[in-house]
Amino acid sequence: MYITEKEIRVRYGEVDQMGYVYYGNYALYLEEGRTDNLRQMGLTYKQLEEDHIIMPVLEMKIKYILPARYDDLLTIKTTLDKLPATRITFKAEMFNQNGDLMNISETTLVFVNKQNMKPCSPPDYLVEKFKPLFNT
Repeated sequence: MYITEKEIRVRYGEVDQMGYVYYGNYALYLEEGRTDNLRQMGLTYKQLEEDHIIMPVLEMKIKYILPARYDDLLTIKTTLDKLPATRITFKAEMFNQNGDLMNISETTLVFVNKQNMKPCSPPDYLVEKFKPLFNT
């Protein structure tokens, strides 16, 4: 299991007329959590793309519990609980500055060879970095 945390401050332009973070912005927050999760492991999307691997989102589920508001400091706790194969699934919990659980989510991406646009295995260097974190 691999868990990271990323803090994000809600900007004014991210809220709607009700004063809540617009629901579409949560996808961006979750992406920041995922990219930071990989970055803390020493991996980047840029590196993957240079190796002709792209990672489109296959599925995203989110359950909203409490609304986030302007200037809230959100902590995104991103978990990878199984070794990536053709797909990689990130689970996330988002908390406000008071420690209140705001939402839970699960996002699945698929590794795709950019040259032929077909699903593929993740690169060996990615698997090797993650393997010690899972009992394999």
